[in-house]
Amino acid sequence: MTRVAVVGGGQLARMMAPAATAMGVTLRVLVESPEASAALAAHETVVGLPSDADAVRRLLAEPRPDVVTWEHEHIPDAVFELATQMGVPARPGRDALLFARDKIAMRGRLGELGLPMPAWRPVETEDDVEAFLAVHGGVGVLKTSRGGYDGKGVRMVRHPADADDWLAAAADGGPPLLIEQLVPYARELAIQVARRPSGEVRAWPLVESMQRDGVCSEVIAPAPRLTPAEQAEAESIGRTIAEALDVTGVLAVEMFEVDGRLVINELAMRPHNSGHWSIEGSVTSQFEQHLRAVLDWPLGDTAAIAPVTVMANVLGGSREVLESAWPEVTDPGAKVHLYGKGVRPGRKVGHVTVMGAHLDDVRKRAARVAATVRDGEQS
Repeated sequence: MTRVAVVGGGQLARMMAPAATAMGVTLRVLVESPEASAALAAHETVVGLPSDADAVRRLLAEPRPDVVTWEHEHIPDAVFELATQMGVPARPGRDALLFARDKIAMRGRLGELGLPMPAWRPVETEDDVEAFLAVHGGVGVLKTSRGGYDGKGVRMVRHPADADDWLAAAADGGPPLLIEQLVPYARELAIQVARRPSGEVRAWPLVESMQRDGVCSEVIAPAPRLTPAEQAEAESIGRTIAEALDVTGVLAVEMFEVDGRLVINELAMRPHNSGHWSIEGSVTSQFEQHLRAVLDWPLGDTAAIAPVTVMANVLGGSREVLESAWPEVTDPGAKVHLYGKGVRPGRKVGHVTVMGAHLDDVRKRAARVAATVRDGEQS
């Protein structure tokens, strides 16, 4: 039986399980606890952390997985070494994953490829920050090179002193820092592509995402007012990155639209929040496609099923409300996904997908159902 091992016990691994079941694939997941989101859905679980060599050995032990993949980028090098020792292909590989977990490495490599990015530079001192601000309008976006997500590890700076505590932390052994130009973007977009080891690449429609306090709150697929030229440009960027960085699996490229052109913001080499719409809204979901890709199976059709699909995240709420919200969801076309996670303010604990023909109607329905699931009442 085909078996895929996954490192990481969150909702991304959890949402691989239905696709794996349909494909006849056994999903074995390394989870941090028996109550982790993915532990409630996976076929086989191993409890432990990626830093625990014994747990990783059990994840990769007989019956040996055909491949090991990841639901996040923060994978210790020792995991790749163990996979090599135990004869399990690791996809995406360590060399590719570096560019998703280290923003300085990512910016440097994409610059070598001539791809569009904000102006940027590594910074180690106040003088570095001051020099960048002087050239780029007196404001910049300071980032930690590793470990940031959902708005964490990102800070606006207008004066070198704004960076003092982060510079001190970096000098004391924390992740190095970089500063980027604050670009005047009109909207945030994302393209997802999937690539298999034999080279086949497929892309989904370009989507638009909206943020709330640094966390994605809504995704519209395809992006409104999308032209064939914009889709082709986004696909070209995604394909170039996937091929040049030797990415296997799903790659998400987050971008800004600036004066009608695309500028790359971030990379993720795994299923991504901007692609959750594809579970119901595409012929092949990002989760099925990721499994196909890492197994080097033929990739599926990525066409959108409906004219408009909207995914609305459920952010925060209360566990009691989430567990009892279903009877109050009266929209028969809404698809609700709950992640089985502990609740805290602003945390992604589920999402809602609605499809239809008219953007305004679909957005309102998705927002209304997400509010019902979060708050327990119709809004």
